[in-house]
Amino acid sequence: MAPTLDRIAVVSDVHGNVTALEAVLDDIRARNITRVLNLGDVVGKGPRGSEAIKLTRESCELTVRGNWDTLIGDWEGFVARGDVPRFPAGQWTRDELTDEDAAWLTGLPNAYDLVMSGKRIRLFHASQTSEFVRVRWDHTVDEFRGMFTNTDFTGPWAPGLPGHPDEAWPEGTTPDVVGYGDIHGAYLEADEGLVLFNAGAVGNHLDGPSAPYCILEGVTDSLVPHSFSVNFVRVPYDIEAEIAAARDLGMPDAEAYALELRHQVYRGAGKPSS
Repeated sequence: MAPTLDRIAVVSDVHGNVTALEAVLDDIRARNITRVLNLGDVVGKGPRGSEAIKLTRESCELTVRGNWDTLIGDWEGFVARGDVPRFPAGQWTRDELTDEDAAWLTGLPNAYDLVMSGKRIRLFHASQTSEFVRVRWDHTVDEFRGMFTNTDFTGPWAPGLPGHPDEAWPEGTTPDVVGYGDIHGAYLEADEGLVLFNAGAVGNHLDGPSAPYCILEGVTDSLVPHSFSVNFVRVPYDIEAEIAAARDLGMPDAEAYALELRHQVYRGAGKPSS
């Protein structure tokens, strides 16, 4: 008899959009899924970063650090070093957080490893190199292969599997499934025995007017190959209510935010990014 399959929800890029996050969490609960992993960028771009952090800490088993989390968490450091100007939206986002919020953001891990149905799964925000190094859907073969390597940023393969200490894995063990966020567009690519998926952006979805997330389905912590899938979900929510919240709170760039949520018109130059 086939074993019972477990399900883990994977969310990413909430970006202070509490309306979307609440809708996604409601959908996850309706499916009786109890484990939620978060691929970072909890804050930035949207109006309610502190509340998004609170909901994330309450609802997500683990959150990895995104580029906006690093930037806003250490805002004064980035400005003092001249890494970024003191732009109004960034200052507003930091001012909306508590010091505890900021400390939580900067303390988030780079990556997270787990095992499911014999698959070695690694999750991070943007790439194996850094939360600031982006790998788009139209990547090169070398970029694709690189996502599955161990680096100083990811550390060695270390899933914390019960009864199987990390040192028991052969040296050089790498993941064969990688999930990430950052580019605000969900997709999946399978090649060379490897699976790369992007969970999309719950709160700043540039690939459609609804909030996306993923569900991993398989046998948790099993080294034995079993059925495994990556499923994509899109959740409608009240976009107009979220835009109204941004305006009511006086968020800078609220009109650019509205265009992104309503029409997926990216506010920056070039291709969409986080």
